[in-house]
Amino acid sequence: MRKESMSQHIIEPGPSEVKKPQVNPLLKMALELGPLLIFFFGTFKGEWLAAQFPVLAGLGKPLFIATALFMVATVVSLVISWLLTRTIPLMPLVSAVVVLVFGALSIWLQNDTFIKMKPTIIYTLFGAVLLGGLAFGRPLLGYVLDAAFRLDDEGWRKLTFRWGLFFLASAVVNEIVWRGLAALLPAAQADEYWAGFKLFGFTILTVIFIFTQMPMIARHSLDGEGKPGE
Repeated sequence: MRKESMSQHIIEPGPSEVKKPQVNPLLKMALELGPLLIFFFGTFKGEWLAAQFPVLAGLGKPLFIATALFMVATVVSLVISWLLTRTIPLMPLVSAVVVLVFGALSIWLQNDTFIKMKPTIIYTLFGAVLLGGLAFGRPLLGYVLDAAFRLDDEGWRKLTFRWGLFFLASAVVNEIVWRGLAALLPAAQADEYWAGFKLFGFTILTVIFIFTQMPMIARHSLDGEGKPGE
């Protein structure tokens, strides 16, 4: 019984769990966007950071400094989330693993291809998991997105399918953007533009996508007793 209880608190519970631990929405946003903001800052101010902290100069160009800071910030974000809720959000956890592996490879090999492909890998992975789970009759969206709403079965299936396609499309967009910038611009400028798109571009695209799904979410929402909403 104790083992089962402990395991339930390691990874976040499912979307239908009524007593699911919650984090203040503003704090949750800060935990999710904080590492991206640090990565953005590190990319644009990498040379200044290297001058202020010479140890960072050994990491290489600004993008690698930003990558190292991103890795640290990602781990700190997970630790704070764990301390607040005693659970680890599944999507940030998987993202953190990819960040640490691809970030370490980028710095070690001094090849920014790994960190630039990180979003591609993550988006492809989540898209494949969502659509694959749906194919086996298991809409896994609640675990991937830590959903704050409750839907009926049809709603979860529809939203899971749409998010799966959105993730796969985002993977394609990332590849087009970073490879296109690398071909058209000097390396340093391409890094900065890609970092900006990674933070602002994908955030804007995600917000737009979410708003387009709200009518369908409203139609399939359940109330606190598990009944269809009015």
